[in-house]
Amino acid sequence: MTQLRENFVVDAKGNRVGVFLPIKDYNKLLEELEELEDIKAYDRAVSRKQEFVPLDQALKQIEASRKKKK
Repeated sequence: MTQLRENFVVDAKGNRVGVFLPIKDYNKLLEELEELEDIKAYDRAVSRKQEFVPLDQALKQIEASRKKKK
């Protein structure tokens, strides 16, 4: 995990209401969040029982679906 160098924004009572991050830290945080989302999506896909369709059959189904929409 990225070590963050944050600066907090506080209200008049001293309550933290926001945060400033260096752009480099912000971008790294976004990258790590994307990677985590990819891992979660992979885990969900692996956990489901899936039936695979041969490519040529899938292409035929897609083409048939497109023709129906026209």
